Amino acid sequence: MPRPDPSNMTDPGADLAAAKASLRARLLARRRELSPENRLAAGRQLRDAVLELPEMQMAGTVAGYVSMGTEPDTGGLLFALWKRGTYVLLPVLLPDGDLDWASYEGPDSLAPGPRGLLEPVEPRRGVIAITSADLVIVPAVAVDQAGRRLGRGGGSYDRALARVGTAIQTVALLYDGELVARVPAGPHDQPVRTAAVAGQGISRLR
Repeated sequence: MPRPDPSNMTDPGADLAAAKASLRARLLARRRELSPENRLAAGRQLRDAVLELPEMQMAGTVAGYVSMGTEPDTGGLLFALWKRGTYVLLPVLLPDGDLDWASYEGPDSLAPGPRGLLEPVEPRRGVIAITSADLVIVPAVAVDQAGRRLGRGGGSYDRALARVGTAIQTVALLYDGELVARVPAGPHDQPVRTAAVAGQGISRLR
C-alpha cells in the first residue's frame, strides 16, 4: 500500500491557529483605529449594560479585569462595583501564563505588572479563587452566537474559565462588530454565556 504523501497532508492545529490569527489581526487593526474617546464611550456603555444584568445585581463576588491598550475601558465598571460593595477579584498573570487573583480596593490598589498590565497589590488568593465568583467578566477580541470566544492567544483565560462552574454567568466585553458569525475554536477553548456589546447591549449566547 502506498504511503500518504506528507506534502498533501494538512495540520488541523496549524489551520486552526492560522484562522484565529487572521480574525484576531483584522479585529485588532479595527480597534487601533478607535480614538481614546471612542474607547471610553464604549466602556461607559458596557458598564451600564453589565451593571443592569440580573446576575450582576445578585452577585456578591465578581471576577473582572483591568483593560489595557485598545480594549474597551473597564475602569468605570470596576470602580462602580467596588463603590457599591461588590467584592471584586482581578487577575495576576503568573510566569506560566495562568492567572492568580487578588482583590480590587479602588484605583490606588493597582500597580504595573508584566506585559503592560495593571495588577492588584493585595495578597494573592490562588488560581482557584475565581471559583468563588458569582459572575466572571472576561476580555475578548470576538465572540460568536455559540459563545465561542477569541482571546489574545495566550490561553490564560481558557485555563481560568475551565475552573468556573457551568451555572456561573460569564460575560465578554466587546465593541460593535465583534459579535461575529463564527469564531474558530478547538477543544480547549472555553466558551462564554453572554456578550456585552457597546452600543447594542446584552446578548445571551448558546
